[in-house]
Amino acid sequence: MRKCLIGAAMTMLVAMPVIVQAQEHGVMHLQSSDGIESVEQRLRGALEEKGLTLMTVVDHAANAEGVGLTLPATRTFIFGNPKVGTPMMQCRGSMALDLPQKIVVREVDEGVRLEWNSPLYLAERHSLEECDLPLDKVAGVLESVASAAADR
Repeated sequence: MRKCLIGAAMTMLVAMPVIVQAQEHGVMHLQSSDGIESVEQRLRGALEEKGLTLMTVVDHAANAEGVGLTLPATRTFIFGNPKVGTPMMQCRGSMALDLPQKIVVREVDEGVRLEWNSPLYLAERHSLEECDLPLDKVAGVLESVASAAADR
């Protein structure tokens, strides 16, 4: 009986869609069929509309090219709101490892993929359960920003 249960569990894990497995590890994502420039333009607009400060954009493909390697267009947008992030870091200093927030925008065969960390996953990672933080609201803002960028 135990072997049957283990076998069934392994089958379910292997058959589980990759998106679900990724979300379980805290990586959320959306896909856009638009070009990367359009997605990035909408992302900048959505960040501004939500009152989030864009601190910098890291161009990983340009960095790879600088050392003679290639990478599809891949950029990390680093942004945040200190009124929201500071209480997280006050709760646990280790949150500074994952803040400010980031959204990766990268070209894939299917178009452009946007990826970001789930704040609920980060709360678990950094043991924020004893702190009263608006994690659901932060998750909603990140999803809203990514949805606007993906034009959904």
